[in-house]
Amino acid sequence: MGIIVREKATGEITFYQKGADTVMTKRIQYNDWLEEECGNMAREGLRTLVIAKKRLSEQTYLRFDSRYREASTSLVGRQTKLDQVVGEFLEHDLELLGLTGVEDKLQEDVKNTLELLRNAGLKIWMLTGDKVETATCIAVSSKLVSRNQSIHTVAKLTSPVQLQDELETLQMIPDCCLVIDGQSLQVALAHWRDEFMQVAMGLPAVVCCRCSPTQKADITKLIKKTSGKRTCAIGDGGNDVSMILAADVGVGIEGKEGKQASLAADFSITQFSHITRLLLWHGRNSYKRSAKLSQFVIHRGLIISVMQAVFSAMFYYAPIALYQGALMVGYTTVYTMAPVFSLVLDQDISDDTAMLYPELYKELTKGRALSYKTFFWWLLISVYQAGAIMMLAIWLFDTEFLHIVSISFTALIFNELLMVAFEIKTWHPYMIYSEVGSLLIYLLSIYFLKSDFDLAFMLTWAFVWKLGIIILVSSFSLYVVKLIKRVYAPPSYTKLA
Repeated sequence: MGIIVREKATGEITFYQKGADTVMTKRIQYNDWLEEECGNMAREGLRTLVIAKKRLSEQTYLRFDSRYREASTSLVGRQTKLDQVVGEFLEHDLELLGLTGVEDKLQEDVKNTLELLRNAGLKIWMLTGDKVETATCIAVSSKLVSRNQSIHTVAKLTSPVQLQDELETLQMIPDCCLVIDGQSLQVALAHWRDEFMQVAMGLPAVVCCRCSPTQKADITKLIKKTSGKRTCAIGDGGNDVSMILAADVGVGIEGKEGKQASLAADFSITQFSHITRLLLWHGRNSYKRSAKLSQFVIHRGLIISVMQAVFSAMFYYAPIALYQGALMVGYTTVYTMAPVFSLVLDQDISDDTAMLYPELYKELTKGRALSYKTFFWWLLISVYQAGAIMMLAIWLFDTEFLHIVSISFTALIFNELLMVAFEIKTWHPYMIYSEVGSLLIYLLSIYFLKSDFDLAFMLTWAFVWKLGIIILVSSFSLYVVKLIKRVYAPPSYTKLA
């Protein structure tokens, strides 16, 4: 609804309204010129705004005011009744005042950003409320449509049969950008939802024009359901909030459109170009680090559990604890916690490399860093190392079995510290501090935990060289395997060094 103004001097009552041309055209008396000019401006990439007015007599205004007040106090269907009153008295036979065309200037580096995202293996959909001509112009100027790609426009369709013909045509030209308006999109979602999504998902780019906020959210949900992949929605206005909330990850751009999108999103940025660093650098590190940390935490708990199982099996599965309270608490906290959690500082490549080669991000979509394969690999490592530590401790210290706690626990701590060191790609000062600090804390605790450790026995040369053999078999053998694998099947990022 617009505004109603009463002139003090003349007492004349005038209703002013502005809006998009698709809405205003139906309400203005003579709209032929309006449609033509709006089309011309849209083809130039301008956003159009129509301004109109309507003069009201005193009697008409009083009837409107009475009906509007009555509708506003209704307890049932209030908004519907308000819309009916406004439509009946105001929103028809408007007098055209003017038409404005505003350039929707793109932010800096939008073209490069979209190119980087495409090279990173991301499919990009543009959901907008603009006219077909305006959206097409923006898609071309922003390089959403690449140089050699054609544009297939689907607009003003009302029949499911017509839409079926368009889908068959699109299947014959897969390397094109689809531009579809809201009316045709509604027909597609109502009658050919699955077929439309399958065809659209195979296209390099899709532009949906004249989309309502509800349609944006529905399309986002359908993309998630059809592809089975994660979706990221980026918006800068209040009409993008529903889309941002429907996506797996929402990114809001804070700017001239307000803060509604940024407040509703998971991440807030000030420039669209910042999305590349958010995804290609921070997103990559977050995934890699989370995968490595989660699997190492599983390994840390599993190895000590397997050692307990081996120890219990030696005593006919008697419920005897290998390590008592202080050692168990120390193992999960001061002895290994800092080195393990320092893995969140690791990075396999530099930020410049990640931005220069966006294709590296494409590998993350395969899920190789965290999968069933990697889980079972760490499971085998845990079983192997636990078995090697316990069996070698029994074999090498056959006559000193009473010191099994000192032997196996010391080997376990050194093994975990070395495994963390072997997993680090780029050393950070905090990693060194955590490794050295944890080792010093363990060595100092040996002196105070006299009930668990025999210091005199642990200072003998026999204990040192036998302990070295255990660590060599349990840890360094795996490191040799890792080096051999790195030589014959190196990760793709190592080829860029």
